[in-house]
Amino acid sequence: MSSESEIVDIFIAPEHSYWHLAPTVEAKVRPMRSVSEVECVTHTGLKGDRYFGFKQDYKGQVTFLSIEVFENMCREIGTDGAQPWLARRNVLTRGVDLNQLIGRTFRIGGVRFHGVEECAPCDWMNRAIGPGARDYLKGRGGLRARILSDGVIAKGPLNLEIET
Repeated sequence: MSSESEIVDIFIAPEHSYWHLAPTVEAKVRPMRSVSEVECVTHTGLKGDRYFGFKQDYKGQVTFLSIEVFENMCREIGTDGAQPWLARRNVLTRGVDLNQLIGRTFRIGGVRFHGVEECAPCDWMNRAIGPGARDYLKGRGGLRARILSDGVIAKGPLNLEIET
């Protein structure tokens, strides 16, 4: 982890833009809203987000994405200027290798999470961001996590603590 690790942005959306649509069905792009902080509710999700209370033990109660990965992808596929919320991830980080958190329990600002799996990219990425986005994000699409304790996370220094 970088000494300058941070939460760059936090996104929530009350509605889905894409949910298992057939390739011929037009997705409705509903922008995610940037918030300075968000309340995390144990085993439930982020207050105000479309997955809040979605289903018991849902593995994507919160999702993380690296801004470095997003920006590199945009340069490589020629979509500079694309908005990070298009990736439909909740927490945008800098200075953290999110793959190292898969299978680990960690804290951010006092809130405990468990990294479940990579947040694998789907066809939505190519439709919303641009051709090649899905392939670029394979193996670096972010992190799906469960929330293990109540609390608030906010933009700013990340203060990541990985439990042993």
